[in-house]
Amino acid sequence: MFLYTFLAVITDLAAGLLGHVSFRRHFHLLMAGLVIFGPALSMWVSPYSVFAKKTHFLYRMFLRSGWGWTCVLVGSFVFLLSFSVRRSITLSLRHLSRLAVAGGLWQGFRKVLSVLENTTGSCYELLNSPEEGSGATQPLLVLREDASKAACLNAGMVWRGYEVSEDTFLLCLCCLLLAEETAVFGPYLRLGGPSGGPLRFIFLFCVLLLGLWIFLLLCLLAYFPQFPTQLLGGALGCLSWRALYQGWYRLGPSWYCPGRPGVGLLSTEKKNEDGKPVGPGQENDAKHK
Repeated sequence: MFLYTFLAVITDLAAGLLGHVSFRRHFHLLMAGLVIFGPALSMWVSPYSVFAKKTHFLYRMFLRSGWGWTCVLVGSFVFLLSFSVRRSITLSLRHLSRLAVAGGLWQGFRKVLSVLENTTGSCYELLNSPEEGSGATQPLLVLREDASKAACLNAGMVWRGYEVSEDTFLLCLCCLLLAEETAVFGPYLRLGGPSGGPLRFIFLFCVLLLGLWIFLLLCLLAYFPQFPTQLLGGALGCLSWRALYQGWYRLGPSWYCPGRPGVGLLSTEKKNEDGKPVGPGQENDAKHK
């Protein structure tokens, strides 16, 4: 009982923050500020920190499979939330289709960026040759025109070309997606929707994952600054979010659009005497009016 009460208090606070109007309106500005000014942290962080190594546990465990973690936790939350209200598999699949769209967009951009890098870049082989008049060695770069980026890096050579940071793109997109999908939990609780322990646990894990993605984004910007590739990756992530959640999904649910988070969940089919929809758990109040 105590654990559930503690869980309810924590999740209520988190839901209130994520569902607040100011947070929903300005979170994308926070992400933009992190990407723009985050590299400035490199002047204060220590190069000997454990986070300055790409072999760190958090990078290996979470960053390399960031989209998988996001899909599993957000998908579980969206399914439990939608199914607990309407008991409709069709409605739950419609809301889950937003993740499929975002995943397809992520994979599509990865392939486009890979083609762009292979088209605009070149591979160089690092050689050492004696410098005239001394016993020192001078590194020279010899151009290899016929190599792709993957083959070039696997061979231990150097790739030079126009790149966009896929890690920054993925983290920005996942953060904005998590904020959008979990923001509906606050209004849902205020309307009296059913919220058992499993739903609250999954929501709490989503909040923790959001915090982890923000932390890893700061680590990448501070310990591995790459301007302007990270700026381009962050801009691409923000533009993808705006095109989906602030553009296409606002058209409303239909055969070609899944709709925004919470559509069809924050109101039931029943209506009060004024003809307005009644929220979950408010049917009894409507009957007494």
